[in-house]
Amino acid sequence: MAANDRAALVTGAGKNIGRACVLGLAEDGFNVAINGSSDRDACESVAKEAASFGVKTLVVMGDVGKPDECRRIADEAIKAFGAVDALLNNAALRPNKPFLEMTDAEWQRVIDVDMNAAVWLSRACLPGMVKKGWGRIVNFAGMNAIHGHAGRAPVSVAKHGVWGLTKALAMEFGPKGITANTISPGPIVPDAPEKNASAQARQQTVAKVPLGRMGTPTEVAAAARLLVSEGGAYINGQMIQVNGGAET
Repeated sequence: MAANDRAALVTGAGKNIGRACVLGLAEDGFNVAINGSSDRDACESVAKEAASFGVKTLVVMGDVGKPDECRRIADEAIKAFGAVDALLNNAALRPNKPFLEMTDAEWQRVIDVDMNAAVWLSRACLPGMVKKGWGRIVNFAGMNAIHGHAGRAPVSVAKHGVWGLTKALAMEFGPKGITANTISPGPIVPDAPEKNASAQARQQTVAKVPLGRMGTPTEVAAAARLLVSEGGAYINGQMIQVNGGAET
């Protein structure tokens, strides 16, 4: 049985933090809708892993950078499970391009995927949460976004916007039994480390972390599991830093 027959929708769920969140929520008893934009095989693999916990799963592919697609993704999850009780807006683009070289279309694309998707999906899922008087929205930021990062201006702008959205939703929907929070991961080891990442670059990254290592997707997912749990019911409008103590 799912946790009180509740369901979660996780975007960008085919790998890394999204995958870890799906598996963690499935272990906690949530039915899970797994969204990805292109790699269906990866999403199907995650669904198979999640189903091993005895929950229902749904793979719903789609581009969260488009409002109509967000509505369709949410509608398919709601149709399958009756409602989306926990929405985890994890999908993101992180292009690295000089500010003066980025086109308007490239800028808008990042804003749509990294920020507007959280708006569109929240709009689609919140009515069901309000009806139940229970819901969880978890958005994702990141240290580069919070600090600012040369070559990633639209990412920083979008993630600051997501943090603002989180605080606004927490205030507006808290009285209705719905919490909204943001997780800001620090340096995280991906499921498949980048081939081009040099040992020196990794050492420089780790040197900034007091714990002396990079984190794992599972450690980020642990924060998400808390936020969507009954034990996390009094955490609202917060940004949780999962970064090993790296300076923020």
